[in-house]
Amino acid sequence: MKSILISINDIARALGISPSTVSRALKDNPDISTETKRIVKEYAEKVNYRPNALALSLKTHRSNTLGLIIPEIVHHFFSSVISGIEELAYAKGYRLIICQSNEDYKREVINTQVLLDNRVDGILISMSKTTFDYRHFRDLIDCGIPLVFLDRVCEEVETDRVVTADFEGALLATTHLLERGCRKILHLASPQHLLIGKLRLEGYMKALSTYGIEQNPDLILQCNTSQDVFDLREAILSLAPQIDGIFAVNDFTAIAAMQVLQENGYKIPAQIAVTGFGNDPIASIASPSLTTVEQSGFEMGRQAVDILIRRIENPAQFIEFQTMMIPVMINKRASS
Repeated sequence: MKSILISINDIARALGISPSTVSRALKDNPDISTETKRIVKEYAEKVNYRPNALALSLKTHRSNTLGLIIPEIVHHFFSSVISGIEELAYAKGYRLIICQSNEDYKREVINTQVLLDNRVDGILISMSKTTFDYRHFRDLIDCGIPLVFLDRVCEEVETDRVVTADFEGALLATTHLLERGCRKILHLASPQHLLIGKLRLEGYMKALSTYGIEQNPDLILQCNTSQDVFDLREAILSLAPQIDGIFAVNDFTAIAAMQVLQENGYKIPAQIAVTGFGNDPIASIASPSLTTVEQSGFEMGRQAVDILIRRIENPAQFIEFQTMMIPVMINKRASS
């Protein structure tokens, strides 16, 4: 059976007052008496009245809806980002539409169109690994949609960004390995078209340089998923006798590398020490537990949505684009 949506006109007819009086009573207008407000609100609650969001958006030219596009929802980091976004967005009266690109450029483009079709007021995006064409981001800006990148950002599009201190995190992780005596450190890296990949590589290289160690290109492998590790199993094992440490661009890659090495008789950390990046919950239950750089997805989400809402609510005010950096720390565990 189809449910019946109650309108302001329905309430007005039932109570014998004008629709404008009902509307003002629901908004606590001071011109309406306390008793009328009480009667209207009690009746509205009784009949389960809900404001017409579409009518309201047409009147205010805002939908009070935000869009979010992330690579994957199941990833702990991105689920933390969502929690941070939702906490602040809902507190400020905004709803959230979440889209998942699944690391697919075409799906990311479709997601931007879906959010446009749903008349969102602004969009938060963490770019997919397979995105090399940025026209869909520019199209959003051309449509007047405020845009904030988080974590994986597009350098070619000028807008607000909220990022992890990726360089500093990689510097911390690699320096930790160097401090415990490692000198031949393998870096399992992200694609270099992603800023996080470039910055984490630069942090790794800076740490080596500080310790007077010459960079060896053979000790840098593009390998940033568990599947990559298994696909590059032979390459990693061929390097294993030469190395005494691994800095992996994320925790899943680090743990997969530990698994491959342990299956082939290598002891961690006695022979090869390992560090990751992200502090996913799996890092603390891996065997051995993984030393990793902790990044705060929750705080990143809060800061990104705060910047976005300020832009939405102050459309006439000039606000310079900003890049906000979320600090990191290293959690030292048994893998190093």
